[in-house]
Amino acid sequence: MTKANQTSPRVSFSRGVLARCRAAAAIGLVCALLAACTGEQFQKGYILPQGALEQIPIGASQDQVLIVMGTPSTVATLDGEVFYYISQRTERPVAFMNQRVVDQRVIAVYFDKNRSVRRIANYGLQDGKIFDFVSRTTPTSGQELSYLTPLFKLLSFN
Repeated sequence: MTKANQTSPRVSFSRGVLARCRAAAAIGLVCALLAACTGEQFQKGYILPQGALEQIPIGASQDQVLIVMGTPSTVATLDGEVFYYISQRTERPVAFMNQRVVDQRVIAVYFDKNRSVRRIANYGLQDGKIFDFVSRTTPTSGQELSYLTPLFKLLSFN
């Protein structure tokens, strides 16, 4: 037998098998790149524990609110004390794109002079206006609006 007729101990791939392996690797790479580009959601600020607002009845003490809700984002002391818990949820559909605001909330817990809960409001943006999701009302212009407007302007990064 001549050297030309002897088979090599190396495994030889046919061109068809090699082409299929390359195609499978390319498909896997494209799938990995597309998976990296899927959307993301971001939560900024206060995350409301589930059922927390139900644990705070009208007349509850300020200490009870702190135990259930935690430290507020900010506190106002005009006309009684108010705890504000501020949050914003954004998302971006594809990585490396700008974030879009999905939801903004300000939970306000109002206290009377005895440091007991007088009222709870869950404010959000609905159609570009401040809206109380608890009482389903939009506050009239006045002192209430002047407190919340700077908070929402602070949260909007546009």
